[in-house]
Amino acid sequence: MNFHTLPNGMADGFVVIKKCEEKKAKNGSAYLDLVIGDKDGEMSAKMWDFKGGSFEQDMIVRVRGVVEQYNGRDQFRISQIRPAREGDEYNLADLVPASEIGGEQLFAMLHRKVERFENNDLKAIVLKIIDEHRSELITYPAALRLHHAMVGGLLYHTMSIVLLAESVCQIYPNVNRELLLAGAILHDVAKTWELETGKTGMAKGYTVEGELIGHLVKGAIYINDAARELGIDSEYVALLEHIVISHHGVPEYGAAVRPMFLEAIILSALDNLDATVYEVNAATDKVEPHKFTDRQWALDNRKLYNHGLGATGHRVNFTESEE
Repeated sequence: MNFHTLPNGMADGFVVIKKCEEKKAKNGSAYLDLVIGDKDGEMSAKMWDFKGGSFEQDMIVRVRGVVEQYNGRDQFRISQIRPAREGDEYNLADLVPASEIGGEQLFAMLHRKVERFENNDLKAIVLKIIDEHRSELITYPAALRLHHAMVGGLLYHTMSIVLLAESVCQIYPNVNRELLLAGAILHDVAKTWELETGKTGMAKGYTVEGELIGHLVKGAIYINDAARELGIDSEYVALLEHIVISHHGVPEYGAAVRPMFLEAIILSALDNLDATVYEVNAATDKVEPHKFTDRQWALDNRKLYNHGLGATGHRVNFTESEE
């Protein structure tokens, strides 16, 4: 956590409230049970003898207190807390994770790739959908938690898969490149409908419809609606829909069906690969070289080893994606 140390030894700084509950202590007094965070991580926090005030998830606040140890982990004991106000000097980019490359730039790069498609059906469908959702796509995170849960993370994840897909097509020339790229670009597009974002641009939960239907099915609906409006009835519509509804691989992970042709199988594998690489890098970046992470429940509850042989950070090289 990026706190400033005051002359009296207390820590002070701006954080985002990730979780906030008002509870009762054994003596009957109220206290706040929080999770606070910035772009570098999260920490549990407590404010004892809470006297009242309005605090909620996704709120930016200024806190002052001390870092203590509780059950072997850091916990922030808050002595003062207030909402951020106009005139406060803080940088939102210091408080929430964000893509290091702007959404506008990534959107333009993807758009140019689609504009060069030779298949007019795929070109028309993909351009229609991404143009209709442009404003959300350039800022949305890719997840509520876990991989690419950052401002602009959705396009960051999408472009990463597109680059992986292009490399695969160079190795296996029988892959239909434009079908695979179209599926890569649209596979998560309905997350802009599934996820609800807050003031910071981070996801704070799922919409009711997102929980009931999910982005795989809704993405296929986007494709079907776009094709109907464009007057397209070729088999490419069904192929593209199948890629989207099957990209989670198995029903246990939300896939409507298992992938049934080459491009769908590749997209599912690349989606899992990119998410896994991000998770591994994010976890090992938090520990020193030659140390193990805590157990990562999203990665089969494994500890991960930072061997220190690679570059730090998990930046993707997008520089060669513009042709």
